[in-house]
Amino acid sequence: MKVYFVGAGPGDPDLVTVKAQRLLKKSHVCVYAGSLINPDLLSLLPHDCEKHDSAALDLEEITAIFRDARDRDIDVVRLHSGDPSIYGAIREQMNELDRLGIHYEVVPGVSSFQAAAAVLAAELTAPEVAQTIILTRTSGRTHVPAEQELASLARTGATLGIFLSAHKIREVAATLAEHYGRDCPTALVYKVTWPDQQIIQGTLADIGDQAAAAAIKKTALILVGRALSRDVSASRLYDAAFSHEYRAAKKP
Repeated sequence: MKVYFVGAGPGDPDLVTVKAQRLLKKSHVCVYAGSLINPDLLSLLPHDCEKHDSAALDLEEITAIFRDARDRDIDVVRLHSGDPSIYGAIREQMNELDRLGIHYEVVPGVSSFQAAAAVLAAELTAPEVAQTIILTRTSGRTHVPAEQELASLARTGATLGIFLSAHKIREVAATLAEHYGRDCPTALVYKVTWPDQQIIQGTLADIGDQAAAAAIKKTALILVGRALSRDVSASRLYDAAFSHEYRAAKKP
């Protein structure tokens, strides 16, 4: 018996891995992350699969499902949104499985920051502009270490993917504007790849007003950085004058 922590991706059922599809199609027990999982993805489950919405469950109740499946020697698909390793709250579940001697495996998924970049047709890195991507969130009921607060991270000039913070977008924009400038490209993507997806693009100066007008306060990712601009310098990788191991530079 094994528990599979499966990444459901950002929403579009086509954006799950082949392995995830295979596991879902043969699953007998599935614990899924509530409204964060597209119902179309759940339709891949067999009609007799036991389905448990984890939104109303605590760790003890989820662990009880794992224990019961172990006693019946039945594998469990634990379906998390996006990629389980990013804000997936899987460590505490794994600790319980370790305690019970239950084997588990993680099946990665497409994260919302990747899906957001895709729908924006954006490259999150740009030569001599941003070669680093930072995934973070603002403090809330879960505190962020002081050295990882936005004001500190902003000093890097990296491209930022900010999760779980749409409700604080005005505060986020004001903090980042001091380091990136008010004209820095910014995007807010709501329910990326879902049928009701919304994309808002602007700058740190106006993204807060746009978000308020659209009444977006949750289930959205914020992307900030100069690399999002269409005007940044392009990579030299395919420049005819640029040589590397597999290609000699062409003379002008």
